[in-house]
Amino acid sequence: MADSILVLGGNGFIGHALSQALAQRGTPVIAVGRHSPASAHAGIETIVAAPNTSEEFLPLLARSRAVVHAASTSTPGSSAGNPLAEVGGNLQTSLALLQALQSFPDRPLLYFSSGGTLYGDVQAKAANESDSIRPRSYHGAGKAAVEHFIDAWCSQFAGAATVLRPSNIYGPGQHERQGFAIIPTAFGKMLRDEALTVWGDGSAERDYLYIDDLVALCLTILDRDMPTGMRVLNAASGVGISLNTLFEKMEAVSGQRLQRSHDASRKVDVARAVIDAGQARMAYGWSPTTDLDEGLRQTWRWLRSIPR
Repeated sequence: MADSILVLGGNGFIGHALSQALAQRGTPVIAVGRHSPASAHAGIETIVAAPNTSEEFLPLLARSRAVVHAASTSTPGSSAGNPLAEVGGNLQTSLALLQALQSFPDRPLLYFSSGGTLYGDVQAKAANESDSIRPRSYHGAGKAAVEHFIDAWCSQFAGAATVLRPSNIYGPGQHERQGFAIIPTAFGKMLRDEALTVWGDGSAERDYLYIDDLVALCLTILDRDMPTGMRVLNAASGVGISLNTLFEKMEAVSGQRLQRSHDASRKVDVARAVIDAGQARMAYGWSPTTDLDEGLRQTWRWLRSIPR
């Protein structure tokens, strides 16, 4: 078996950060993505492609010892009103991968699901892995469907899979993307002195996790033998903060005012999404080390350094 780790979505925010971290440790990486990265480590083999058939995945799996599936073609907002978008994008790719993995059941799989879109409104406490999932968006429903297919693959072929349900990930390397990622979007509006459209009154609570903390958890998971079967782990700070408070912190970090306009809340949005990561702490001794203020400072510094 080859020593490489196959990273799908390797040129996206999370996939690129993880690929870089793996390569810096001397682990060869095959990073597959729809776009070429701005920069890549010498230990990363970049493949610009969007495989969606099992035949396309088979030669990649033959060269890899583990798979990280961090690819996604939608967001809760982009798939609103269009459930078929999940079929042709996320579901097609994920199911083709699983069909190819039937020929390589010894390749452990690390899959990035979603914490913020699966648990629905979390009012009384932080959501944990044993709570029922109630996706409100088609994007979240697609993630839930893939989780069930992964579980079925594990059951039929004795596969090993870890499903991560991350909260809102942010940090250097995350570019603005319409309808997604509030932190780079809001910072970008500050840099251009533009108004940010806020869905609702800004009271919605979210859980934010710095990219380096997520990568640290992934490295630990990949370093150890993955148990047979599917295991679900939340990856989150466990601390909820309202959008209004987040914006105040961002203004304090940047020294600039964020102009805002408000529109009605969207049906795909939840009022509170705060997630407990106690299982990851118990299994790996993991907990976030970057608080939100420091993470925002690092993100603002990086965004200001990008040529415009």
